[in-house]
Amino acid sequence: MTSPDPTRESRLKQLFEVLADMDAAITDAYRERGQGQVRSRFVLPLVRLAHLGPMTITQLARELDRTHSALSQTITQMRQADLVTSEAGEDGRTRVVTLTQRGRALVPLAEAEWRATEAAIAELEEELPYALSRVATDVAEVLGRRSFAERLEDHLRGDAR
Repeated sequence: MTSPDPTRESRLKQLFEVLADMDAAITDAYRERGQGQVRSRFVLPLVRLAHLGPMTITQLARELDRTHSALSQTITQMRQADLVTSEAGEDGRTRVVTLTQRGRALVPLAEAEWRATEAAIAELEEELPYALSRVATDVAEVLGRRSFAERLEDHLRGDAR
């Protein structure tokens, strides 16, 4: 070994742990309501499909601001949970995603959970000396001036500001 293990320190570890705990609480809420196969990442595509109707994975990825690859993996898991189906589109190259009956039946719970999550976060923000959403906005603003990629590369080259 040539140097101490740098992975023993992380400024973001606690943040990731808190977010994972919040995500686990959402998953538990679905499980306690008999929807153990539902993951929090299913909610946004599920509700958006309910409001906008069937669409291709590419269209849905664009709508949700996600990559095609990431959303395709989520759709595969949603299909395994019988929440959506996907069939070849008219051009034969695309897949059109449609809610199943089970998926449509889950939408009221998904919308209620979304609203409850937003309310819980607002309540949390009231108890903090600063709002989590304000921190995210401030971080995005600072990264808009100089991206994280630029900062990372500067540190890798050893010429950080």
